[in-house]
Amino acid sequence: MGKRKARPRRSFTPEFKAEMVELCRRGDRSVGQVAKDFDLTETAVRDWVRQAQVDAGERDGLTSSEREELVALRRENRRLREDVDILKRATAFFATETR
Repeated sequence: MGKRKARPRRSFTPEFKAEMVELCRRGDRSVGQVAKDFDLTETAVRDWVRQAQVDAGERDGLTSSEREELVALRRENRRLREDVDILKRATAFFATETR
């Protein structure tokens, strides 16, 4: 069995994802069929359906807006830690300069 070539990472608009979720929710096609018809991975479509259920309150988990906020807070936290680290090094540098 040969190894499959890795598929390049693609990004999709929220509208496209919502359309795929709607196709799955209607019940006309399964997640696997939607993925196959639109050349998507089944995992991606399944994740979009799961996230749509969370956003609609049908399932427990972080909503999309909560995820975005968490990402922004983590980014800000990382930047603030870097700022504190720079200030600590600067304080140590100037403390040795004044002696």
